[in-house]
Amino acid sequence: MKRTLSLLAATAAALAMHTAAAQTLPKTQLQVVGSISSLTQYKDFEVPFWTKTLPEKSGGAITAEIKGFNEMGLKGPEVLRLMGQGVMQIGATVVAYLAADDPANEMIDIAGLLPDVDGARKVTDALRPVYEKLYREKFGVELLGFGTYPAQVLYCNGAITGLADVKGKKVRAAGRSQSELIQALGGTPVTLAFGEVVPALQNKTVDCAITGTLSGNAAKWHEVTTHLLAMPLSWGQIAYAANAKSWAGFDPRVRALIEREVQVLEKNVWDAAANFTQQGYECNAGTDKCTLGVKGKMKVVQPSAADQALLRKVLSEVTVPKWAERCSAACVADYNATVAKVVGIPAVKK
Repeated sequence: MKRTLSLLAATAAALAMHTAAAQTLPKTQLQVVGSISSLTQYKDFEVPFWTKTLPEKSGGAITAEIKGFNEMGLKGPEVLRLMGQGVMQIGATVVAYLAADDPANEMIDIAGLLPDVDGARKVTDALRPVYEKLYREKFGVELLGFGTYPAQVLYCNGAITGLADVKGKKVRAAGRSQSELIQALGGTPVTLAFGEVVPALQNKTVDCAITGTLSGNAAKWHEVTTHLLAMPLSWGQIAYAANAKSWAGFDPRVRALIEREVQVLEKNVWDAAANFTQQGYECNAGTDKCTLGVKGKMKVVQPSAADQALLRKVLSEVTVPKWAERCSAACVADYNATVAKVVGIPAVKK
């Protein structure tokens, strides 16, 4: 009995100390620009993290308001620049959207290069120091962490049997890497904001489009498409970052708390990615295993050995070499020291 009382007393004391420590933090109000507000990553992870987790962990000292970049009329590529200029305090965007600012942003998710979530996570972790340096020195932004969407796959509003059927089709692609992959496969890449894709598929302005398996389901793509190729073409890693001057201006204890909790956010998002990917397949197909989305009636096409061989050929002969040509020698060296060691496809700068 005495031992139980002692444990209870120790636990209570520890909680009191934690609460007291949290209460010593200065009041800090954060203005956060999140990722696409209609999608699960934003709703289930980003919003609770900024508006519930941080306030709770800080004893109410840290509070935040958050809006998705799409709610602000932005398409995503501007986010890093606006953060660097101090227009945004903290922001999130898809790294692949930033290709126009620097081709080094593509190496984290060269379209077709990462066939599973484990590989995607290994590549992302390996590249963290590269992006920390790039964002700090070139954009005046401090990288906080990386999330990810589920596997990005091909949705089509007509029958397809495999990757070769991209030939001759107009395909909505997000970012330069996806566009080059579609072009290398004989398709025509089309640039559309995420919110413009459903009417474009419905009106057959495009034949196919690429997005996350569960993201597409949440955005009702299953209502305007008939076939889905279950072959990850991208992942869509999300960078969480802060304006460097704003970040430096926070109390060191506030920074330390945010950094620690962002690591938990990252783990939760990545752990969910595999489940979300599979749930996207199940829900778009309308199987009884669908629990996280809306049941559709799509035909989910499994990739064949021929699909895998075609993708590997295109990557080795076209898309990775093209990317290497527009990136610096240092950038290619970074790729070979990190990404190539995971995927086994080196880049050579001619």
